[in-house]
Amino acid sequence: MASDHARHRERFTHESRVFAFALLAGGAGSLTAILLLWFGDYDGKIRWTLTLFVVLCWLSFALATRERVVRPLQTISNMLAALREGDFSTRARGARDSDALGLALLEVNMLAATLRSQRLSSLEATSLLRTVMEEIDVAIFTFDGTHRLRLLNRAGERLLAQPGERLLGRTGAELGLEECLSGDDTRTLDTMFPGGAGRWQLRRTTFRQSGQPHQLVVLSDLSKALRDEERLAWQRIIRVLGHEINNSLAPIKSIAESLQSLMDLPRRDTESEDDVRQGLSVISNRAGSLSRFMTSYAVLARLPGPRHATVDVSTWVSRTAKLETRMHVDVQEAQEIRVVGDSDQLDQLLINLVRNAADASLETGGDVSVGWEQCGAWLHLWVRDEGYGIADSSNLFVPFFTTKPQGSGIGLALSRQIAEAHGGTLTLENRGDREGCEALLRLPIV
Repeated sequence: MASDHARHRERFTHESRVFAFALLAGGAGSLTAILLLWFGDYDGKIRWTLTLFVVLCWLSFALATRERVVRPLQTISNMLAALREGDFSTRARGARDSDALGLALLEVNMLAATLRSQRLSSLEATSLLRTVMEEIDVAIFTFDGTHRLRLLNRAGERLLAQPGERLLGRTGAELGLEECLSGDDTRTLDTMFPGGAGRWQLRRTTFRQSGQPHQLVVLSDLSKALRDEERLAWQRIIRVLGHEINNSLAPIKSIAESLQSLMDLPRRDTESEDDVRQGLSVISNRAGSLSRFMTSYAVLARLPGPRHATVDVSTWVSRTAKLETRMHVDVQEAQEIRVVGDSDQLDQLLINLVRNAADASLETGGDVSVGWEQCGAWLHLWVRDEGYGIADSSNLFVPFFTTKPQGSGIGLALSRQIAEAHGGTLTLENRGDREGCEALLRLPIV
């Protein structure tokens, strides 16, 4: 019974109820008029004519009342449906503040105008946000509640070395970003990504989209910015040192020439001659030292850009390893790989790494080995020694810093500069499995 009653109420719609109430409103007067016609002293033809006229008027006014009530409601319903679908261009006619219905239509029109304005502002803000995200040199990732990637910018694509359409929908673990989705929200990471390695600042926050929790991950490359600033600072220092030292070399050379002229005098005693020769020796040694100082350190500031050509890794490594004559360098042959770079600069880079490894291993009697492998689109080339290891790695790549008595302090700094000029990276760390260090060079493969 209850279900039948519910179905009956569903069939008896609002329009039907309005029409029924309109019939009831005019029913009393219409029925009274009909009864008076039929019980009065009237001709039959008049009775039927007036009865039909009363019934038609009754039904017409009832239908008109229904239409006047239902049509505005349909208009409001259509406008609300359009607003729900995102169409804010429709407007209702008859909107005015002089009656209740007109006021309702006026409010709906004002709501549509407000939503349209807000939508335009939202679209403009979203467009601006997307443009900023694409242009900034910071990797941005958005993950949903299941740790699947939903959004990234161009910097994120470069960091993961793949186009965005291949990355969207994959989990953080598949992308190598699982570490970024747990732990402290703000911290520094020393890790390697397919598009680069180094030190990264991680910032993570949570937001909601479509009612679902999401995580925003921002990765900023700290190491490159620090190295660029460090290189600029040292270039300025080199220019200052060059100016000052050259100013010192000029008088030293002048004194040396004056002393030499004294040596050419016909009359001089033995003691004066010895003093002059000793002074000449000191000045000459000092001038030579200063000249070597300037020549070696100026290399950092004047390193030319690489002249690109195809370099076979096996030939390059074998040729460079043979230049170390103090000990045997074990070359661990691997697959044939080619890179694009400046052969002379790459030789200098690897010579520096092998020489440093040999210096360390000669102190302990250990060995030096060089090997390589392909990791995705990158060449990983390592130089391993069996020395004492690194006690403090914070100043390894700082120009002019050295722990060797006769070292110049530019070998590793120059090597890293060459690696970065070729689009790669260079790191030097203690080996975890045994004593010694491993220098790891990463270069893009042809």
